[in-house]
Amino acid sequence: MTDFSLTPEAAEPQLRVARQSLELLRSVPELAPRYADLGRLRTLGDLAALPPMMKDDLNIALAHLEPKAEVGATWLFQSGGSTGAPKVGYAPTGFYMAGVYARWRPLERDDVFVNAWGAGRMWGAHFLAAALADLSGCQVIAVGSVTKDEYADWLAFFATRRVTAIGGTPSVLRLWFANARAAGVKLPALRKVLWLGEAWQPQLDEDMAAVAPEARRWGMFGSTETWVVGTNTPDCPADTFHTLPEQLVHVDPDGLLDFTTLNPEMLNPVLRYRTGDAGELVSCPCGRPGRAMRVLGRRDSVVQVRGLGLHVDEIIGRVEREPGVTRAQILLTQQQGRATGVDLLLLTGGGATPDVDRIRTELLSATFTLSTAFQHDPESFRVREVDALISNDRTGKTANLVVREDS
Repeated sequence: MTDFSLTPEAAEPQLRVARQSLELLRSVPELAPRYADLGRLRTLGDLAALPPMMKDDLNIALAHLEPKAEVGATWLFQSGGSTGAPKVGYAPTGFYMAGVYARWRPLERDDVFVNAWGAGRMWGAHFLAAALADLSGCQVIAVGSVTKDEYADWLAFFATRRVTAIGGTPSVLRLWFANARAAGVKLPALRKVLWLGEAWQPQLDEDMAAVAPEARRWGMFGSTETWVVGTNTPDCPADTFHTLPEQLVHVDPDGLLDFTTLNPEMLNPVLRYRTGDAGELVSCPCGRPGRAMRVLGRRDSVVQVRGLGLHVDEIIGRVEREPGVTRAQILLTQQQGRATGVDLLLLTGGGATPDVDRIRTELLSATFTLSTAFQHDPESFRVREVDALISNDRTGKTANLVVREDS
């Protein structure tokens, strides 16, 4: 299922980009056999016949092609490392944000915007948000990552400067709002919360209501390989995004999304690229015309534990509904590929105290994978409260699943 809303005449410039990407992939010796006999792309519908690209395919292509921007610098970025193997992506100066800003304008000239995406170690989100802020002409406070003992001073500074917008991954935003709530800090001028890099976390709505009652979320969906695919507004559900005209979204019969980027300035040859997200094409309740993309979550959240599939997101979702649990994470420890233990880490707060023993007992008895995998050593499944979850120092992301090798 693909949304082909363009007339043949309007689609022809985009088809030229797709054909160019296809020829680039055919020039890569390791990939040429996959694309050699597929013929010429005559319509956008022909793209659905192409084999989907995985991250390894794109890595092979980019290592062979080493693309460069025609004007300005070429930026090289890395994604992955927290939820998957590292991947590489390229972007020209401006990070394609002019096309995004033409259709999605959360920031205005009179905004004071806190760019809280981490700026270091080859992650593109901070720079992408900076490009958006440049286009808006607003004031920018680029804080990047901060340490635990710095929040109070920064939050006081934000209140004094009457910050109107903040942006970051939901994991990072949770830290900002949770610290503000714990300290009793209010941000009455804050109106806009921009996010990218993870799924929206419902707990944020509760914290925002306490700290900045007028704030509303504005989301972007994409990756370092595709860059921004779609955006949403406060009138859209958090999981629903309006795709940009130069991004073609296809839903496979198995429900997985893949993306074809048809921007003529695109450096990555992205043809039916799979990020691992499942989804569907829908009509957005906001009332904007055209089809939108609903993202249903990642399909790679099922991890093998002693030969059985453990549905990580289901367990996390269940536990985070427990009173007193603000966030949860699964730590899988393994030795030579075999699970030696599973720890369910709980970040607590909000006044209530979770019953850790009851949660463990109920999960162990009700979850087939856990009860079967740890039948003979149930003590290897643990539930414990922690002061902080395990996060990626580079991006600030906090994945639902962390896998560690037991030395």
